Amino acid sequence: MGLNIVACIKQTPATTSIQLDAATGKIITQGLTYGINPLDEYALEEALRIKERVPGSWVAVLTLGRPQASDALREALARGADSAYHLSDEAFVGSDTYGTSYLLAQGIKKIQTEKSANIDIVLCAKQTNDGDSGQVGPAIAVWLGWPNVAYVRKIQDINAQTIRVERTMEDGTDVLEMDLPALLSVVKEINEPRLPSLKGKMASKKAVIPTWKAADIGADASKIGEAGSLTKIWKRQTPPVRTGGVRIEGATAEEKAVKFVEKIKELKLL
Repeated sequence: MGLNIVACIKQTPATTSIQLDAATGKIITQGLTYGINPLDEYALEEALRIKERVPGSWVAVLTLGRPQASDALREALARGADSAYHLSDEAFVGSDTYGTSYLLAQGIKKIQTEKSANIDIVLCAKQTNDGDSGQVGPAIAVWLGWPNVAYVRKIQDINAQTIRVERTMEDGTDVLEMDLPALLSVVKEINEPRLPSLKGKMASKKAVIPTWKAADIGADASKIGEAGSLTKIWKRQTPPVRTGGVRIEGATAEEKAVKFVEKIKELKLL
């Protein structure tokens, strides 16, 4: 018996250098190219590997975003996903992590209805390269009432009932086992994402991707958009540029040590 898997992805700027408008604090989008959030590629790849590992499994991909986010879904189909679903509605604009996770959870429930099958595993990245909060994955699990593990670096074992994973911690690695259904937020150490095949690219261009609005997924208007968000952004600004440090010179290690102590005393750190 196979597993039913959903990978949540997001279309984000394909750059590590996001520039902000000094006057408005908004991201400067002119000239930016977009693609699948880099860390989401690892979540998608792990979903595909589970599909290959457990015969009879299928992978659906879900995203929330503007109409152009369908490009990211077609990329996922080209890599091997079986189906894709797009949550896109002006009512979703301005949703914070609370609203975003709620909408994705509603989308997951809708996929279950469409396929007349329960979802066993949802895979997310630990974070995106734009919001960088790391909150959405675990929050989806809360909306669904499922167990979840973040910072997953390896799936040790999986079957129709349970999954055992390794989780990266500051002081080492935990091994955890939990019942399915469950949600995992993965780190990039988990795998190496594949490239889309030519056959996959051709098929993805012809794929029909359903687009769901708020009414289609039964979304509560009080939980979405700017009005439904629990957090408000008052100001965005670029972090200050780091200045160079102080270099301690000296002919010997002992001389450098003496000067170092003098310096930290001068700074009243000792």
